Amino acid sequence: MTSQREGTGRTALVTGASAGIGMALARVFAAHGFDLVLTARRTDRLNVLAKELQDEHTIQAHVIGADLARVTACGDIVGALDQKGIRIDVLVNNAGYGIERLYRESDWDTHRDFIQVLVTSPLELTHRLLPGMTERGYGRILNIASVAGLVPGSAGHTLYGGAKAMLIKFSESLHSEQLGTGVYVSALCPGLTYSEFHDVNSTRAGMSRIPRFMWLSAERVADEGYRAVMRNDTICIPGTQYKLISGLARLLPMRLAHRIENMAARNATRR
Repeated sequence: MTSQREGTGRTALVTGASAGIGMALARVFAAHGFDLVLTARRTDRLNVLAKELQDEHTIQAHVIGADLARVTACGDIVGALDQKGIRIDVLVNNAGYGIERLYRESDWDTHRDFIQVLVTSPLELTHRLLPGMTERGYGRILNIASVAGLVPGSAGHTLYGGAKAMLIKFSESLHSEQLGTGVYVSALCPGLTYSEFHDVNSTRAGMSRIPRFMWLSAERVADEGYRAVMRNDTICIPGTQYKLISGLARLLPMRLAHRIENMAARNATRR
């Protein structure tokens, strides 16, 4: 069983830590004794969170403002870490958002930035930090994916499921590559989770029609994700309902599964 202070002397970097699952994960890692590096665009929120976690858990919490849509952001983050002399033992690739419109309705710059944040940045941060973890014989990489990456795609949020599926496959392959090195890699695949995600992409009204039993708390998702990466589970799907949904999607004929997913998506997002 994992010690309550598993993280003493170690540091976790959490992207997108200003709200939702990212903030909940920062709290979980701090509770287990990890020092933190918190990144997001909203540094005012990060500063408040950093002070709270330092006071509550007697850890060090550093804030690095970053917009991962910028191609130089990952290099800037790692440069700031080097300048401060901070060694990263845990990487939590959490930053993300959704684009509600149909693919043809958004300009390419919007899609380019989305891919940069949800795909390129997690891969680049991992590539930059993984060698040090491997050399030291200890590392934890938790990639926040989604059940959307395990079920058929549907209209709207066109790139989201594909981006999360890519992150899941990447995590599976990297998990296998790192066996025996002391570096654990897991993909966390939550379903609907209470957070600001649906406020940011203006789908809150549609989401409110979904039954309460389908929703997870960010705290539960974060706790299960923490335990999964500490056990070196390849994939973690919080909630029995989402384990069943993702399992059923794999068993049903592809055409039927796709039809069901499209119906569910239309019901959730209609106005």
